[in-house]
Amino acid sequence: MKTALLQITSSDDPVANLDMVRAMMTEAAGQGAQFILTPEVTNCVSNSTTRQQQVLQHEEDDITLAGLREQAAALGVWLLIGSLGIKTHDADGRFANRSYMIDPQGQIVARYDKIHMFDVQVTETETFRESANYRPGSQAVVAETDFGKIGLTICYDVRFPYLHAALAQAGARILTAPAAFSPVTGAAHWESLLRARAIETGCWVIAPAQTGAHPKTRGKTRHTHGHSLVVAPWGEVLIDAGTDPGIHFFDLDDSSVTEARRRVPSLTHVRPFEGP
Repeated sequence: MKTALLQITSSDDPVANLDMVRAMMTEAAGQGAQFILTPEVTNCVSNSTTRQQQVLQHEEDDITLAGLREQAAALGVWLLIGSLGIKTHDADGRFANRSYMIDPQGQIVARYDKIHMFDVQVTETETFRESANYRPGSQAVVAETDFGKIGLTICYDVRFPYLHAALAQAGARILTAPAAFSPVTGAAHWESLLRARAIETGCWVIAPAQTGAHPKTRGKTRHTHGHSLVVAPWGEVLIDAGTDPGIHFFDLDDSSVTEARRRVPSLTHVRPFEGP
């Protein structure tokens, strides 16, 4: 299955971002892609809570979700919207960081709210408190598609092997890891973590990422690592997208999952234990 991974530099303007992604989807489908994936927070990258409150919308009103569903249907492709920042009706006003699997008719077949919040102090000057603005999800999700089961994760989730193991044990043969990764942690850990998750589960791991310096109307400029990756089930990196925005193609072959799991059937060797 010809698959297209989009590496983008979203601004804090959802309208401009939607136009950009729609154009890239058209190009990807024109070159034969049947499955297209976008990064985390496709609709808005911003360090400003005020700006997020201005431009983010509830799911039923979100222009990015509606526009990309329409585009998927027009092109007849499967689409993973890596995630969108979505307003919720929670009393504390926090957003959801939500991934969507869209079928070729434009229907939502799965939603996943990011479980693990990026609350870290990367350096003395770079601190993130994702939970201040986003509320964590609590439900792991495997999406059913006509080309296999896909386990949905987002960004910081990559550091939690038990989530990926649970998805694989629930039947996932592909894991998605859309991200807006910090350049500091990205340089240190991004590739190693993604390769480990593929090797541990015998799954494809597809990680479309935001990249570069993100245009903004207010707040500090945010920078992301880029280097969208595609990792095969045996752990080989098939694509490293570098740091430029663009479209990257590869063939998604389910037989490589079967072969990796035949060679090292670790998912069948899981044992309960007491401890420590």
